[in-house]
Amino acid sequence: MASQQQQPPVPGMPQVALQPQAASLQQQQLQQQQQLSQQQDFDPVLKFKTLIPQLKESLQNVMRLASLNLARNTTIDNGIKSGDTPVQRFDKSLEEFYALCDQVELCLRLAYECLSQSIDSAKHSPNLVPTATKPDTVPTESMSYAQYLGMIKSQITCAKDIHNALLECSKKIAGKGQAQGMM
Repeated sequence: MASQQQQPPVPGMPQVALQPQAASLQQQQLQQQQQLSQQQDFDPVLKFKTLIPQLKESLQNVMRLASLNLARNTTIDNGIKSGDTPVQRFDKSLEEFYALCDQVELCLRLAYECLSQSIDSAKHSPNLVPTATKPDTVPTESMSYAQYLGMIKSQITCAKDIHNALLECSKKIAGKGQAQGMM
């Protein structure tokens, strides 16, 4: 029984049981932060959401500096002060604001492109092939594998027809160019 009782921690001795748990918790938090940053890199909507507070802060900074510069210029124009006092650079804060606006615009354009690709994908392949193994989890609007193969074959046929039409057109253009070169 005496061997089963917990012994008090000895000063100077590291507590091994607590360190792996703390290190593991820190590792999990670090991994979550990395995953979130990776999602933000790939997801334009998440990137947009993170840029909005920065954009707001940058706009507030631009307005604050514009106000300070306007007040300073007014006092100089009225002859109350001289222009010796250093002022923060308005143009740099404005450039920072424009850079954030450009990033927001790119995120929105990318989100729009992703949405239009998704819509086009849904239009050309409206029903999904079920991947679930249980029949009760299969969505009703999904298609069978045979239907999916038929749709893919028709898309391949269409792509071949377009390819052949482009080849035929390029041959006609090349043939006209050679015929005109002979004349």
